[in-house]
Formats: sequence, structure tokens, C-alpha cells
Amino acid sequence: MQTAFDLWTEQQVLFAVVRGGWNELTARDYTNAYQKTVKPLLGNDWAHIVYLDDWGLGSPAIEPIISQLATWAVSQRLRYFAQVYSPNMVKQFQLDRMLVSPIKTCEKQLFSAQADAFAWLASKGFATNSASLMPKIA
Repeated sequence: MQTAFDLWTEQQVLFAVVRGGWNELTARDYTNAYQKTVKPLLGNDWAHIVYLDDWGLGSPAIEPIISQLATWAVSQRLRYFAQVYSPNMVKQFQLDRMLVSPIKTCEKQLFSAQADAFAWLASKGFATNSASLMPKIA
């Protein structure tokens, strides 16, 4: 059985792959894992890339939890945030509700192709050894 998320780091980039429908417990588990995984990057500027095609949205209860996590991340020097998913207005609506306010001081971009997201992060000085999130999606 696949987990609701995978998190790992390369260079100064936090990678995330999220899956399925989320509830409050999943959002809290993600927050704890996110903060633990990103710890080695703290103290310097860092970037985040998240793959969301397999994410099935979340209950309204996740929204304040994820918003607080985003606020925390920006306070910890998150500078660039790449979201990767095929166009989906409902998904975009929920993500915007959670992330618009906290991400104002961080540059956020949406990409439908992973290669474009990796190229954008590299252009901002956050290149990684990986050029795909696919190995972690299997």
C-alpha cells in the first residue's frame, strides 16, 4: 500500500510526492515529516518541489494546517516553490486557499511538466542531481 506522501532532499531542495485524499490526520503527519525532512536545509535559502497529480484533494480541516506549514516554511527561508500537476481548477482552488497568503514572500510557480519545474529551480540557483520525481512515484 502506498503512503499518502514521500519527502526527501537533494542539495537545497525539498522534494514531495503526495497522493490520495487527505484528512486532518494526514495533514498533521505530513507537517511533522516535512519539518523533520527539511531540517538539514534550514539556516540557508532553500526550494521546494511538489508533485500533485496523484493528490485527491483534502477535507476543509487540512487547510489551516497546510497554511500554517507554508507560513513556517517561508519563515525558515523557503524562497522558491514549484508545484507540478496537470491543470485542474478544483485542485488549484484548494491549493490557492491554503497557500496564497503564506507564500507571498516566496516565489511560487505551477508547472504541468516536471522538466519545466526542474529547469525553473535550476535557473534560480537550485539545481539537483535528479531531473524527475518519477522514481519516487512508483
